[in-house]
Amino acid sequence: MGEFGLIRRLTEELKIENPTTMKGVGDDCAVLSPTEGTQTLVTTDLLMEGVHFDLMYVPLKHLGYKAVMVNLSDIYAMNGTPRQITVSLAISKKFTVEDIEQLYDGMKLACEKHHVDIVGGDTTSSLTGLAISITAVGEALPQDIVYRNGAKETDLICVSGNLGASYMGLQLLEREKAVYLSQVDKSDKNTANNSSTRQLVNSSTINDFQPDFSGYEYLLERQLKPEARRDIIEALAKANIRPTSMMDISDGLSSELMHICSQSKVGCRVYEDRIPLDYQTAAMAEEMNMNVTTCALNGGEDYELLFTVPLSQNDAVNELEDVKVIGYITKESLGKVLICRDGSEFELKAQGWNPLQ
Repeated sequence: MGEFGLIRRLTEELKIENPTTMKGVGDDCAVLSPTEGTQTLVTTDLLMEGVHFDLMYVPLKHLGYKAVMVNLSDIYAMNGTPRQITVSLAISKKFTVEDIEQLYDGMKLACEKHHVDIVGGDTTSSLTGLAISITAVGEALPQDIVYRNGAKETDLICVSGNLGASYMGLQLLEREKAVYLSQVDKSDKNTANNSSTRQLVNSSTINDFQPDFSGYEYLLERQLKPEARRDIIEALAKANIRPTSMMDISDGLSSELMHICSQSKVGCRVYEDRIPLDYQTAAMAEEMNMNVTTCALNGGEDYELLFTVPLSQNDAVNELEDVKVIGYITKESLGKVLICRDGSEFELKAQGWNPLQ
């Protein structure tokens, strides 16, 4: 089929949704025409097999969907509107054309949901597995763009949704993977012992293996199929609330808070009992003997929005659905502090995802 044949097969049914897309896939460059008066937002994410995802338990369609969502989330975190993406893939020989079509199906589903055009990209071969690089292009009026450096003393700290669920979903997947691999290992040992009967029994066990996800479906959805929070951006605009700073929570709440505080030159006080948690997150953490607050603070991949608003907008924020005030901004000299349920105080530390570790 070749590179161009694959590209044609993946993109032949793409339809342009945005008037700002003058030319999409099919030429040397995409041609975009930003709306008059707006500024362009650009973000890129690179996902590597074995680092960012494990294909033993991540379906390719879900992976494609998630790869797009993590980029759109960055545009929303700037209070912008995503319009186009480019998709670049490095593909190893283990993948069939049908595999890559599944990946693209997930990407197209995410784009259709958020009215985004796929306008180009690249494909190449890989010797180390699958790599996905997506660049998202968005737009916003200059006065609407929200940066990380605008938080002011007494501002309220707000988060959307709930935290820690994606991380606990990952722990659940890793646990069931370990169970499966332990059975494979037993089968290998039996093979080495030349016990044909035992080998047959263990092979049957492996083939019949079913992971135990009962009662924790929400956690899996949060890990495998996250949603960029366009609805929160729309709700903020409808309520005439413009955040003073904002980020999406990809590396963990504590890490993102420290970014905002560092760039805004402020401190913060966050209350443990106000951090929003889902019941399944708490139950899974207890089952695994993990501290649920630590998971919420440092787990990452929630793709919820963390933002600050002036104290004067307290009532308006409290009227928003699925948004919770978890603390407030202080002077930089007061540090970055977590107030525990018992009233004790601890310095916040960034213990979330580090892509270079």
